[in-house]
Amino acid sequence: MRRKEKAAQAEAADSLPVIHVEGHRLPVHARVHARARRIILRLSPDRTALRLTLPHNVPIAEGLRFVETRREWIARQLKNRPLPQPFRHGLVIPFQGEPHLIVHVPGARGTVWREGSGAAARICVAGNERFLPRRLTDWLKTQARTALLQACQHYAAAMDLKFSRVVVRDQKSRWGSCSSAGTLSFSWRLILAPPFVLDYLAAHEVAHLAEMNHSARFWQLVRTHCPHVDEAEAWLKRHGGDLHIWGAQAPSS
Repeated sequence: MRRKEKAAQAEAADSLPVIHVEGHRLPVHARVHARARRIILRLSPDRTALRLTLPHNVPIAEGLRFVETRREWIARQLKNRPLPQPFRHGLVIPFQGEPHLIVHVPGARGTVWREGSGAAARICVAGNERFLPRRLTDWLKTQARTALLQACQHYAAAMDLKFSRVVVRDQKSRWGSCSSAGTLSFSWRLILAPPFVLDYLAAHEVAHLAEMNHSARFWQLVRTHCPHVDEAEAWLKRHGGDLHIWGAQAPSS
């Protein structure tokens, strides 16, 4: 099933309009939003695609012409993006919003654990150093799923809703999603962000179990149960893209 899903996603990506900017190939994800009053263009969180939001009376052809006029802005955004930071011994990464030093522990079994706090906080990765990136990524995914499952259970109980399961992936274009079957999917990278950000995304996706849209009723439901919506949205807008540099491989020349 997973192979079929990936194939479908790849086919969908191939059918998207694409703009080429200074050697970067950027698919354009366009959507119509009933409440949008103007055309809005943003880079995806990982800065590998464009998000185009259109008012209901604006055809996609006009939106794509708008994208063409924003080439210089797109180029500046791409130029200013941080470099990828592959996981390695000695790298300092965020974990739940706090800096942690990655420490390789040779000669031990291949486990991962946290120790220390504050400026001395670190994540220790045992075993062969060659496997450090994979082991750390797997551990972060486990931590993310545990935290997200707990948050989703909390909000599902508060909103009197039910979900089928929580899945963590390395989602590129959005931080979370809710399927009609009740599956809540999230980016594992949310474990790198401050806890209030992960908590908000859990509330957001759980609310979609009742409202599969972003209507006024949806936002009222989220805000009734989650007090830090605006703070989390602002954090994601300012820092969300940077979460994708951690553990990413540098592009080949």
